[in-house]
Amino acid sequence: MVLPSRVRERVAAVHESSALPERLRQYDGWATDYDQDVAALEYRAPHLAAASLAFAFPAAPAGARLLDVACGTGLVARELHRHGFRCLHGVDGSAGMLERARSTGLYQELRQCVLGREPLPGPAEQYDAVTVVGALGEGQVPTTVLPELLRVTKPGGFLCLTTRSNLSNLRYKRELEAELGKLEGCGAWQKLLAQEVEHWERATSEEESTQGTGYISGVVYLYQKCPVPP
Repeated sequence: MVLPSRVRERVAAVHESSALPERLRQYDGWATDYDQDVAALEYRAPHLAAASLAFAFPAAPAGARLLDVACGTGLVARELHRHGFRCLHGVDGSAGMLERARSTGLYQELRQCVLGREPLPGPAEQYDAVTVVGALGEGQVPTTVLPELLRVTKPGGFLCLTTRSNLSNLRYKRELEAELGKLEGCGAWQKLLAQEVEHWERATSEEESTQGTGYISGVVYLYQKCPVPP
C-alpha cells in the first residue's frame, strides 16, 4: 500500500521546521489529522513503550503516577490505559495537541511545556514512571533533557524512552545513547531494556527505508532510577 502523499508531506514539514515556533505551529495544525496519519504510518512506538512499562511494574499499576512527556494527542495514554494505568499526567509544547489529548479524558492533568526550553512542571521525585515516546529525535527534543526527566522520577521509578534508527536520525541516536551511557556510568539509573525493532513505522521516503523494506527501525529504552529498592 502506497503511503498517502499528505502523510509524507506532514511528517516532512515537522521534521524540516528548524525554528521552534514554526515547528510548534506545524504540530498545532497537524493535531486534527495526527491520529489517522500515524495509523497510516503503522506507528508502533506507543504500543511498545506501554508494553515495556507494564512488564516492568511489579504490581498492579492502577495507583502508579505516570508522566507522559510530549504526549501529543494521547496515543501513549490509550495504550497505558489498556494495561491498567489510570493516574496519567501529560505535557506537550503544542496547544493543539494538548487540546486533542484533553478530549480523550485519559489524563488527570495536562500542562503546556516545551521540554528543552523549560523545566518540567512540578516538584522532584513525584512520578513512578516517565515516558518520552516519539519526541527524542533530530530537530525535536535535545538529548540534554535526560537529567530533567530523572529529576521528576521517584527513586526506583522507571523511564521509558524511544527514538528512531532511520538514516536521518542516526547522529541523534548516537548522541542519545552516549548520554544514556554517561548517566548509567555515574549511577543515576540502570538499563533494563534496549529493544531494537525493525518495523517501527513506514518510511516516508525510499532513502529512509531499511534495506528496501518500506519501513524504518527504532528502539525502546527502559531504565530504572537509582537507588533501586531491594
